[in-house]
Amino acid sequence: MKVMLHKNDLGHLSVYVPKKDLEEEVVEQTTTTEGEVLTLANGWQLSFKDLIDDMKLPKTLNAKRL
Repeated sequence: MKVMLHKNDLGHLSVYVPKKDLEEEVVEQTTTTEGEVLTLANGWQLSFKDLIDDMKLPKTLNAKRL
């Protein structure tokens, strides 16, 4: 699914999912062998293959919901 990563007003990393009209703050970031996993405040876990620490935000990426 396509999601947008950006910084919210407080400077925290947030994820917006357009198809669900959902915006949640990232509460945990984990590195796995297959990429990065971001855990959102609502409990969702999204897996990213191409997530880079120093990327310019906002950025639209493909994510897989775990």
